[in-house]
Amino acid sequence: MRRKLAAGNWKMNGTQASLAMLEKLASDHRDSPCDIAVCVPSYLLIPAAATTATGPVRIGAQDCHAAPKGAYTGDIAAGMIADAAASYVIVGHSERRDAYGETDALVRAKAEAAQAAQLTAIVCIGESLAQREAGEALPIIGSQLAGSVPDDSTGDNLVVAYEPIWAIGTGKIPTLEQIAEVHSALREALVARFGAAGNDIRLLYGGSVKPENAADIFATSDVDGALVGGASLKAEDFSPIITALANS
Repeated sequence: MRRKLAAGNWKMNGTQASLAMLEKLASDHRDSPCDIAVCVPSYLLIPAAATTATGPVRIGAQDCHAAPKGAYTGDIAAGMIADAAASYVIVGHSERRDAYGETDALVRAKAEAAQAAQLTAIVCIGESLAQREAGEALPIIGSQLAGSVPDDSTGDNLVVAYEPIWAIGTGKIPTLEQIAEVHSALREALVARFGAAGNDIRLLYGGSVKPENAADIFATSDVDGALVGGASLKAEDFSPIITALANS
């Protein structure tokens, strides 16, 4: 049975003073039946991992380079993230696909690098509003999944996060029926590609997940958790989402 996952993405937010929030999360959810991860800015990886070393919260990064090392000023290798005692790394977030022109092939290479470093890659996929309105959501998402997910993926080294681009930070979300449709299609595609092992890969929903809508989203078929943006910055916002997931 897939273990549920609540993952937070701080994006370019947070300072060392923010680490107290991780201590509170760990205290409030010490016996949670869910996995909890917080993906922090790179400079916080080491202190965040040290802060959460003995609790239920695991730490992740928000991106990695596809190469193990080299002359890539400003980048961070997956091995460096693992060396910081982190467990996860997000790849292919729509903000990077859009602003940095990241392709499915590059996202796949980053995911492969993450898996080679014994990290769990959280691969993000999702359609734009124009694609949704044109009825192209499922073909676009299917193409992204096929192109971005490595061949050696398992339930241990891969998480797929469906984040409709038009819902990120807007307060808008798809209907529960639309979320269920996408997650069902993703599950079908994973099983078709990986066989029974495709049932072990967790599917997260992301895009304006809040305490107010979390329970309904988590009650939707094939939703194994959430990738949470702004609401993961404060314990008073993220904690109820984790509780809703634990109770789903």
